[in-house]
Amino acid sequence: MTSSSNRPRGQSDSVIATPVAEEATAPYKTKLYELFSLIEREFEALHNENARLRQRLETQQSNTGDAGGSMDSPSSNTVTIAAEDIFELARGPKKQSQMKSKWKSAFTRPPGRLVTSLKGGSSNSDSSKSRYVQNFNGHTDAVWDLASLTTPNVRIIASASADQTSRIWNADDTRCLLNYTGHCGSVNSVALYPDKTNDEVLCLTASGDRTVHLWKSSHLSNTVQPMASSEDDLDAASDKVEEAEDQVPNVPLVVRQPLLVFAGHTNAVSSADWLPDGDQILTASWDRTANIYDAENGKILNVLTGHDQELTHCNAHGCRRLVATASKDYTFRLWDFRDSIQSVAVFQGHDDSVTSVVFSSNHHIISGSDDRTVKVWDLRNMRCPISAARLDSAVNRLAVNLQQNLLAVPHDNRHIGVFDLRGMRAQSRLPRSNGRCHRRMVTAAAWLPDHETNNLISSSIDCTIIGWKIPVQKN
Repeated sequence: MTSSSNRPRGQSDSVIATPVAEEATAPYKTKLYELFSLIEREFEALHNENARLRQRLETQQSNTGDAGGSMDSPSSNTVTIAAEDIFELARGPKKQSQMKSKWKSAFTRPPGRLVTSLKGGSSNSDSSKSRYVQNFNGHTDAVWDLASLTTPNVRIIASASADQTSRIWNADDTRCLLNYTGHCGSVNSVALYPDKTNDEVLCLTASGDRTVHLWKSSHLSNTVQPMASSEDDLDAASDKVEEAEDQVPNVPLVVRQPLLVFAGHTNAVSSADWLPDGDQILTASWDRTANIYDAENGKILNVLTGHDQELTHCNAHGCRRLVATASKDYTFRLWDFRDSIQSVAVFQGHDDSVTSVVFSSNHHIISGSDDRTVKVWDLRNMRCPISAARLDSAVNRLAVNLQQNLLAVPHDNRHIGVFDLRGMRAQSRLPRSNGRCHRRMVTAAAWLPDHETNNLISSSIDCTIIGWKIPVQKN
């Protein structure tokens, strides 16, 4: 006789008793099949109703022309049916009737709209008022960073790209005025500093080749006057820009050698910025350190250590000797050089890499993170943020418009959000339609507050730079 221990696994004692078990459970199986059939019919009816409501919602949105709603967000009409609701359905006709009423009520509510803001919803969020203006074409790889500068003599945009170049653009007619080719790695950051004695501009570029370069751009005075700025004339202005792009020859000046090279990092340099007086510069690197350099001779004056992972961004206060560094270790740090004894404060509160940190006023600093949040902090009370926005995508390099108190938030999902810092409200979300938008992740933004045609510039890994017109309130 073969012992039970030698049986194949498919022939267990439980299987031997199967005929008895099947006879005992047959009535229950029949009941379950009936219930499953009923549930299937209910789900099919709900699916058809949901499809009709989606079609109505799309028709309504197309009629209103709202391009900035929740294009990539789940429809607010979608109903999640909990497991306990299904069990209630199986309890009898009374429960079935109640569930039908509940689901019907849920699907017949007016369609909602997802609005991302720093404080609840915002009635001021109107993407139709924000307009595409023009493209700045020329880079052949991802554009990582932007900077802008407006003086009486010059109105320019600077870009940093993975194609190992940094370019200077005329903000009015999109011409590339200068192409810097001195780096042998991806250019990750660009910062501008004006020479107040003439129209020359000092440019600072950080690169994956582990260096930061200082170079000069001169004779950049704009020769094209700003175009019409009223909302009614923006379409005509865009057409004129496109015509100008075809008519104006674009032969940029090429600069191949820097004035000064800042060395010392042992890994890629992710970001660089000028300190207030222009006599020192700040750098942030993947080697987990930040350096302070003398801008005259390139010597390292201070090495800032303490972060546990790579640094992603750095920013210097506009008028105080305060600098901030952001890191993949989920924190950013505030370094205070106003006293002889250097002090540092660690800001904790994000759940993923901090990708950007910018000063927004004398007492406020803003951080953005891969955890899909933007947080505003008070430098006088650093225990917790004074406000926070939970968004729908990871955040990249932020841009603050100090004149109009606006914040531009570039996202991984191709969106760009604009927030009013005075009321902490979402002001607009830039449209993504008619091909006049970024096709991939938006990496950075920069403001041209006084520009009459395009006052916000954005960059993307799709190699493009786009100028936008954002409506602002006159102060």
